[in-house]
Amino acid sequence: MPKKVFIVVLNWNGLIDAKECISSLKRNNYSNFEIIVIDNGSSDNSVPALKNEFPEIKIIENGINLGFSGGNNIGIDYCLKHGADYVLLLNNDTTVENDFLSELVKAGDSDDKIGLLESKICYHKEPQMIWFAGGKIDWLKISGTHIGLNEPDDGKHDATKEVDYLTGCCLLIKRSVFEKIGKLSEDYFLYYEDTDFCLRARNAGFKCLYVPKSKIYHKVSRSTKPGSASYIYYHTRNGLMLAKRNGSIANKILLYPYCVFLFLKQIIKILVFPEKKSWAFPVLRGEKDFLLGKTGKMQ
Repeated sequence: MPKKVFIVVLNWNGLIDAKECISSLKRNNYSNFEIIVIDNGSSDNSVPALKNEFPEIKIIENGINLGFSGGNNIGIDYCLKHGADYVLLLNNDTTVENDFLSELVKAGDSDDKIGLLESKICYHKEPQMIWFAGGKIDWLKISGTHIGLNEPDDGKHDATKEVDYLTGCCLLIKRSVFEKIGKLSEDYFLYYEDTDFCLRARNAGFKCLYVPKSKIYHKVSRSTKPGSASYIYYHTRNGLMLAKRNGSIANKILLYPYCVFLFLKQIIKILVFPEKKSWAFPVLRGEKDFLLGKTGKMQ
């Protein structure tokens, strides 16, 4: 009997995307899976519309926006209570190849030390262009880098390999990982919670594996736009939080001098390049909240 996989699709005002995602999932060729939709307080008629179109799918209504980590944790709890061997976290703005899940599970079953797995992710509008082929952490810049970003899918990134981290866009996780390290940290609310989870898993002895034979397509940042104030804020605050919690001793020693540098850089932008104020102010706010120890949703 194939391992039982629960697919958690988090939705927040993304009805059209969620419908396309679920329809795509229902065509996949893995035989033992169940789709769970977690709705984070949508106001776009998502819940009744999805219930009408997919009456066989379990939908859990949170009532409010709990963020990526909080919403997914509700789904993870449900999956573990109902016998999941694997939990797949999948963005609702994705579509999948028919064999994407079977390839992930096959790779996961090949080694007990493999705890987390990810597909090759290409752009939905440009399916021959890569968005994610594994993740590498640049501790100097305190940021995660997508391997293969904006490169053509020409075979260069077709090797299965261990990587620093995987993105929560399409993340298959073994039950044993949750049992050992717990769930996603809700301190992040949005962004970097997946990177934090991967680092915690690696520290507990699990491997993070990029599996290019598995392939999906991502519409990219449909809930928050790159360059928006919230995007800048969360990337700033959460990147600093990630370094404080998971960086080396050297990273942690250099973190506060880096904060001084980041602060001065934004002040120069405001004074010399006023057109960059819209970027500088959210950075300063994210840094301030990091230093004050504020976590969760931006207030």
